[in-house]
Amino acid sequence: MKSSGKENNRNLLSILQDIQKEYGYLPEEKLREAAVMLKMSLIDVYGVATFYRSFSLTPRGRHHIKVCLGTACHVRGSHRILEETVRKLEIQPGETSENGEYSLETVMCLGCCAIGPVMVADNKYYGLMSPAKIESVLKTLGEKRCLSKEK
Repeated sequence: MKSSGKENNRNLLSILQDIQKEYGYLPEEKLREAAVMLKMSLIDVYGVATFYRSFSLTPRGRHHIKVCLGTACHVRGSHRILEETVRKLEIQPGETSENGEYSLETVMCLGCCAIGPVMVADNKYYGLMSPAKIESVLKTLGEKRCLSKEK
């Protein structure tokens, strides 16, 4: 029995998630391997990989930070959160710090408007953010690194 296109897409999503988890991004070599394994064209694999924002084709920092710029967060000052984060990390949205520690991204909605402005750092949500709280969030990420080195 021949597998359906839908089944291949489900398998592809699962494979891409596994690759992203292992490497932190989707290396081209691994995308090629997935295409061969699933008997799909490389362009179709790239189409799926670029459609979903959770996937990245470039290496991300060890700590991934997202700042919401959606309407609810914007009216509550998310631009100030972004400005302060850019200043502290010395990178622009879409960039990774030279030392590979931090990546910064902006998103249009995180789905938790009631606690805006919102920042997500390593999949942890920080609501009611203010520029003054950013130092604390970054310190927490740094402490996480120290704890993981001790193990």
